[in-house]
Amino acid sequence: MRNFGILKDKNILVTGGAGFIGSNLVEKLLELEANVLCLDNFSTGRIDNLVNVNDNPKFSLLEGDIRDLETCQKACKNIDFVLHEAALGSVPRSINDPVTSNDVNVGGFLNMLVAARDNGVKRFVYAASSSTYGDSEELPKIEDRIGKPLSPYAITKYVNELYADVFKRTYNFDTIGLRYFNVFGRKQNPNGAYAAVIPKFVIQLMNHESPVINGDGEYSRDFTYIDNVILMNILALTSDNENSLNHVYNTAFGERTTLNHLMEYLKEYLSEFDPKIADIEVIYGENRKGDVPHSLASIDKAKKLLNYNPTYSMRAGLKEAVSWYWENLK
Repeated sequence: MRNFGILKDKNILVTGGAGFIGSNLVEKLLELEANVLCLDNFSTGRIDNLVNVNDNPKFSLLEGDIRDLETCQKACKNIDFVLHEAALGSVPRSINDPVTSNDVNVGGFLNMLVAARDNGVKRFVYAASSSTYGDSEELPKIEDRIGKPLSPYAITKYVNELYADVFKRTYNFDTIGLRYFNVFGRKQNPNGAYAAVIPKFVIQLMNHESPVINGDGEYSRDFTYIDNVILMNILALTSDNENSLNHVYNTAFGERTTLNHLMEYLKEYLSEFDPKIADIEVIYGENRKGDVPHSLASIDKAKKLLNYNPTYSMRAGLKEAVSWYWENLK
């Protein structure tokens, strides 16, 4: 096991640190005794996600927008490492408003790269996306083989990878990109038009409402529990293997689950708390625009270069997540 203790007293900036993934990373970094600065404009992040860390003397919060370069410069001052999680997620959101998605995900990303470079940040680890695989039908997904993007969101996340590559070639600035595959777990927001599928289904089932599955339920995803994602981020920050830098890595468990099977598992785990949930019927609707039918990651590259070994299977993670939602949202 790599020595994560080397992060003790390091100054680490987490952009989007009040979001689902960002706030979980903030908590882990504080456990490792790093000094953590959270930058967030609270457009999708929530102050409630920081309730456990607000009193920690090693934590500080800067409210601001990555679309403002001056804010990014301020945030990067005296920072050793950046975990860049700030983005406008959601394929449907990007289809409805491609301009704002591009402004945040491309313009904001470039601002952060420039600010990190200007302030001598040692390493920049950023959230990439499995949506980059686009219309490639190859399974499992391998990092150096992608298709054409199927949404404005996917384009923005691919452009991030291109910018990161250029910053290495042009400025010798080190980055690592993590292509997240359908991350789920504690603190993921179940509300709003662009809620992720797992918390959305959970809250509907808890309320005895019939969840709507897009399509016939046979689309499949490599659902990835939050603790595996945290592990990948910490591995990326602490890797002392020069060959591991300036790559993108699939961040997943490496197993795919259909939406129909996902619904079965959710009903099974939730019915342990409320037996009535087992009998709730599911409604099937239209497929969503821009959705990739199937997604499955190869995690061989991450295993080889980052010594990644995911600790939670999809089902083990789902059981943890369901318990958290029941305790916190019921």
